[in-house]
Amino acid sequence: MVLFQDKIIYMPSVPPFSRQEKIEDFEQLCRPVVWTEERIRSLDGTEIALCVGKAGAVARHDAAVVEETGKRKKVVILYFQGNASSLPPRLPGLSRILTSLSSTNTTTCNSEENQPEYSIVAVSYRGFWTSRGRASQKGIERDALAALAWITSFPFHPPGKDVQLILWGQSIGAGVAATAAAAYLQNATRNDSSTSPPAPSILALILETPFVSIRDMLTALYPQRWLPYRYLHPFLWNHWDTESALRTIRAVAAGSPPEVLLLPAAKDEVVPPDQADRLLAICGEVGMEVRRVDVAGALHTEAMAKREGRDAVVGFVRGVVGRADVGKAMLGPMG
Repeated sequence: MVLFQDKIIYMPSVPPFSRQEKIEDFEQLCRPVVWTEERIRSLDGTEIALCVGKAGAVARHDAAVVEETGKRKKVVILYFQGNASSLPPRLPGLSRILTSLSSTNTTTCNSEENQPEYSIVAVSYRGFWTSRGRASQKGIERDALAALAWITSFPFHPPGKDVQLILWGQSIGAGVAATAAAAYLQNATRNDSSTSPPAPSILALILETPFVSIRDMLTALYPQRWLPYRYLHPFLWNHWDTESALRTIRAVAAGSPPEVLLLPAAKDEVVPPDQADRLLAICGEVGMEVRRVDVAGALHTEAMAKREGRDAVVGFVRGVVGRADVGKAMLGPMG
């Protein structure tokens, strides 16, 4: 179990043929959102795939709309999947979120021209779908930071363009999102300079069906002291320690740290409910704004299949974007 932990934890070929799935197979279910595959290099040179989703006229490259949206701020949601399957089957669910966000919201925007331009970038970890390499925590950490670097560079972040980031992870992806946010903010703090433009801010973390760490999951799933599993943690090289990442985020975040949405599934058959309880307590302990929505009737992979889960994500994203705009307006030009 120790030697083959990467193969046990990461299952890119489950279900069978998942690595052969294509975006086109789900195109009809995603409309009006249009998804494209982008190829980038991870920090160690491994080629990985991203799925980039845009909605409506922006996705169709309508010239007048593209010119108008070019004046708007961008809100990019960076999505990290769970430990199995591939990205294409997840795209219809992500499309419903993006369609809702991209519709005019008169409660948070004064006019349509003030509506943010939302997009979703989903990361295919190394070894998953069409990405090269083999999955491991160190490798996936590099993939996540490479995706952030790609988003925060041209064309997503042209000079003078207001770009805001939201990181969203499901299951093990919640650990990826928190770990990536911590590393990104640490790098931004080290590279802070009055001569360089500020790095795009991370507004929020969405942690869907999250757990505290791999070590905690071993103890939670195998509480019997006579079983060997709880004693394997010293030999792990996969940790995904969300608690440690949240504490790092709070320690290095300048001003207000990212807000957190905890989205456990009420009938989760994989992650015990006390994991969300502990993450809620950790956020409160370190002073991070946190909201929790338990998705009624949902199993581990069903939170986004339920309207309650989708509404929670859409409402949370609109809320943090709106509060960020109010905060900037209150700071004024000197902020």
